[in-house]
Amino acid sequence: MSTEPRKLLAVFAHPDDESFICGGTLAKYADSGVEITLVSATRGEMGRRMGNPPYLNRETMAAAREQELREACECLGVKHLHFFDIRDKTVEFADPDQLANRIAGFIREINPDAILTFHEKWGGHPDHCAIGKATIEALARTGLAIALYFISFGDSLAYPEAYGYTQEEIARIDVSRYKKAKLAAFRAHRCQTEIDEWVWLPDRQAMSRFGDHEYFIKGNKEALKLGKADLF
Repeated sequence: MSTEPRKLLAVFAHPDDESFICGGTLAKYADSGVEITLVSATRGEMGRRMGNPPYLNRETMAAAREQELREACECLGVKHLHFFDIRDKTVEFADPDQLANRIAGFIREINPDAILTFHEKWGGHPDHCAIGKATIEALARTGLAIALYFISFGDSLAYPEAYGYTQEEIARIDVSRYKKAKLAAFRAHRCQTEIDEWVWLPDRQAMSRFGDHEYFIKGNKEALKLGKADLF
């Protein structure tokens, strides 16, 4: 029997994507021994939130958000973090061939069991869509049979039929036991969350804002072969 840990590769655009969207899932799998690698295409230096009251500027934002992401990774149990050093809000303008090749290199090196990224159309932000599209292409270039999932926002896919998907095309991950870790990661991204009063309420009140599940669109045939309550 293999003793190799399962591996998960998450390829996102900005610091806080991992915590705000799927922090519960990352914490859950890290707790079960999954080795998680996170790639952030940018350092989020063009973010509009600069603390409350503001204490950052364009010169200091990148370093602050990098440190916040490192702290969030500790909260979630993410062991490996890499930055692509693409300027925030310019991922869509990066050379798509070079970007796909760079991600493909990570995929070949890590050989993960599952990959998380943004949907190339439903990502909600040009950077999100661009990194998602590049990750899809990167996986295709490797020729590896790895389950691919697209992250989704909140509980929008609790009823996927409204968006043209079937229940079988959605993975529904129970994160009810990992809300505390998710909240800690939210708070680690301090300059982005200080303006949100609910994040800083007593833990029980703040965690009540989180749903018990996080939802993922199955992005390829390898993912469709798997169950609806697990990414592996």
